[in-house]
Amino acid sequence: MLARWLLGTVLVTWRYLWETTPLHRGGECRGDERDRPPRLPPETVDARVQRAEDGCGPLFHRLFRVRIAEADIDAGRLIERVCRDFKSFVPTEVVDIRAGELRAHGLDAGDELVVDMPGPWNGPVRVVHRDAETLRLVTLRGHMEAGQVQFRAHEDGDLLVFEIELWARPGSRMVHLLYSHLRLAKEIQLNMWVRFCLSAVTASGGRLTDGVHVATRRLDPPGRAARRTTWASAAWVAEAPPGGRAP
Repeated sequence: MLARWLLGTVLVTWRYLWETTPLHRGGECRGDERDRPPRLPPETVDARVQRAEDGCGPLFHRLFRVRIAEADIDAGRLIERVCRDFKSFVPTEVVDIRAGELRAHGLDAGDELVVDMPGPWNGPVRVVHRDAETLRLVTLRGHMEAGQVQFRAHEDGDLLVFEIELWARPGSRMVHLLYSHLRLAKEIQLNMWVRFCLSAVTASGGRLTDGVHVATRRLDPPGRAARRTTWASAAWVAEAPPGGRAP
């Protein structure tokens, strides 16, 4: 297993460095309350669920999107394939999927699976929602992130659109350091979901039209925003002239 992970990491890194698929990364902008994750169905929540508020650091709202031309299947069939064979969509060089016995139609609400990755990054997740064109998962205790990820597909004219949307915070201070500051975990995540999107294009039988679009919005914790305000106020007062008011 160790050899597989080491060799797989080298292979994935090589492919990432020489990736020719256009990546449209719109940068990172400040988010607002609209970037909060959707509410979880109460029947899917227990003590093992790791919600976004259980994480550390800022909340990242990320969207990965591909547009597919001349697809052989529709949106519903594509999501069905994701649910039936989730493992085939991830970079299997370094990632393995462990799931229990699934129903004939694949992943459904209440099902759990574990994403095995190199290092202490195993990602247990639970399905909290599935319908004809959507699959949504929530992280469980021990995951490197705290939050939700949603896979969906829909038609846009003659094009088939596939999207992965994430609402997550780092699951610990160490991940916060690697994700928010050193950006290592963030690039690993980006590589994984870009590969997932490209696998969706392959599964659809169509062709990618304009690369992979990635949008990221960052929402700082309330405490951090308050500290910024306090520091700004302190600096504003410090600049005031003796006996006078700050301009």
